[in-house]
Amino acid sequence: MEENTYKIMSNTGIWSLVLGIVAICSGIAIGVLMIVNGAKLIKSKSGLTF
Repeated sequence: MEENTYKIMSNTGIWSLVLGIVAICSGIAIGVLMIVNGAKLIKSKSGLTF
């Protein structure tokens, strides 16, 4: 019984770590894309008319 509990806790810890790393990487990627798109909009600001 104790081995089963240990395995479940180990797997849960591993998945938490993996999901945390994925969340950090996706957050950084989205942030970089937003900065690049914002810079493009600012660069072409004079060509925009409303």
